Amino acid sequence: MTTQRTSGRRKQALAAAVAVAALLTTAACGGGDDTKDGGSKNGAAGFDAANNKVAQASLVKKGGTLRFGGAQDADSWDTTRGYYGFMWDFARYYSRQLVTNKTEPGKAGAEITPDLATGVAKVTDGGKTYTYTLRDGVTWEDGQAITSKDVKYGIERVWAQDVLSGGPVYLKDVLDPKGEYKGPYKDTSKDKLGLKSIDTPDDKTIVFHIPKANSDFEEMLALVSASPVRQDKDTKSKYGLHPFSSGPYKFDSYSPGKDLTLVRNPSWKASSDPIRKAYPDKITVKFFSNANDLDQRLINNDLDLDINQTGMSPQGRTTALKQHKANLDNPVSGYVRYAAFPQSVAPFDNVECRKAVIYGADHVSLQTARGGPVAGGDIGTNMLPPSVAGAEGQQYDPYGISGENKTGNAAKAKEALKACGKPNGFSTTIAVRNNKPVEVATAQSLQASLKKIGITAQIDQYDGSQTTGIIGSPANVKKKGYGIIIMGWGPDFPSVQGFGLPLWDSKYILDSGNSNYSLIKDKAIDGLFDDYVTTLDAAGKTKISSEINHKVMEGAYYLPFTFEKFINWRGNNLANVYTTDGYSGTYDFVNLGLKSAK
Repeated sequence: MTTQRTSGRRKQALAAAVAVAALLTTAACGGGDDTKDGGSKNGAAGFDAANNKVAQASLVKKGGTLRFGGAQDADSWDTTRGYYGFMWDFARYYSRQLVTNKTEPGKAGAEITPDLATGVAKVTDGGKTYTYTLRDGVTWEDGQAITSKDVKYGIERVWAQDVLSGGPVYLKDVLDPKGEYKGPYKDTSKDKLGLKSIDTPDDKTIVFHIPKANSDFEEMLALVSASPVRQDKDTKSKYGLHPFSSGPYKFDSYSPGKDLTLVRNPSWKASSDPIRKAYPDKITVKFFSNANDLDQRLINNDLDLDINQTGMSPQGRTTALKQHKANLDNPVSGYVRYAAFPQSVAPFDNVECRKAVIYGADHVSLQTARGGPVAGGDIGTNMLPPSVAGAEGQQYDPYGISGENKTGNAAKAKEALKACGKPNGFSTTIAVRNNKPVEVATAQSLQASLKKIGITAQIDQYDGSQTTGIIGSPANVKKKGYGIIIMGWGPDFPSVQGFGLPLWDSKYILDSGNSNYSLIKDKAIDGLFDDYVTTLDAAGKTKISSEINHKVMEGAYYLPFTFEKFINWRGNNLANVYTTDGYSGTYDFVNLGLKSAK
């Protein structure tokens, strides 16, 4: 899950200088009359009341308008193309999948449960065949039945990367590892359903044949990229402007970057849907160009919650923690924030030079730049987030990042510099997005601590809306001399494959849209991933997951900053609110309701 999945604070980069001071203030904030855990006079449930538990479920009413705000629109509302976390969360209002995440708080929310299908997969042939039967009564917004062919066609769209780029491609890689199918728009078969690895023997049955068993395959089918799409409603690259609904709500109006309105889908039947309660009558989203304006509207209760779910900005957060703490939740997200060291840029092709940066960094200062322990998260000591099986948290700390070296260890850093042939240090460039003040503040913190050990780092703020073409191009990274890249990542699904495969497996080094920024080509890591996908028992998967993380850290390919935490706003009128590991510790949107439906 690229950090872009929940990226969104479009503020001026020059605000970065103010950010560190504001963040320092936030970390120490207490609260006023509204901070009691039991709630407050304005009706808020209490601080952390919805953090891994359900707040005010008994107060939910049917009806009303649920009001989202956001500082950034989705990358796309097309179920094939969307890759932002909040888009996946929100898309369950208008799209369904064979299976999906449970609508439960905490870890249970990351578990798989049937949606369009009558049950989870019937798995046969040594884990290579998955069979599903569709429920009775599942329909599109015009009342026409959803068929197995609609599901197959929706999945086939993932192959049309020349037209529908941007979304996850796990299904393409697993179902067609040789890349033989060309996608529905180039399909020569009459029905455009020529993908041989999916059978649809009748309208209610769909069978997947994967050439090689993969223990996370059903997790991939729970992604919104596995949503059905009806051929006669497929507008190709324009589909994200008005997707055709299979869920309880349908698009009423959409103005990109401005607003979005969903209304009830009258053809949806509650009896056919075990997941969605569909409490509100209408769902609106208003997009803001300034995150401070958004936060003020939240505090004023003009809006119910932030769709982006990346936490309040420093200014709004400070006010909210002081005056409205009962409206806030402070979940651990599924994200690790970090610096990556591209090995194509000297001297980061040398492991000792990479270690010098890890040892030389002041990890407390980096944590502060990210928002401190409350709004930024715990100091990150390795690269596996807490929500992924095999994670060891701060217990696995091979560089003493949270211990003896937490404010930097100049002696060890200089030892590493000497070992890499740069005893007097070196010069490099830190690449950071210009629309992320917290990331710019992080880069400035790192720059200051590296200066103390003789490493001179200039900061290049690039256009954050063009991430995939700038740092996602290894050729451009090398040309620009980006030795350090500030980034973050969360799991597409909560396993080491769903988190680390795009980052650490050599097969995922791409010419464009690359996420393996460090250009890791480690046969041991690749081999462990190969072992992982064919391991079916949970204990075995957990063990391999930890081993992969250890190999990544031993290679010193990354400097982890934080196991991220958010400060998220929960409006006074919201009911049935909870955070879920299914969406990286953010609120599960699909069954939110209102206490007053006026």
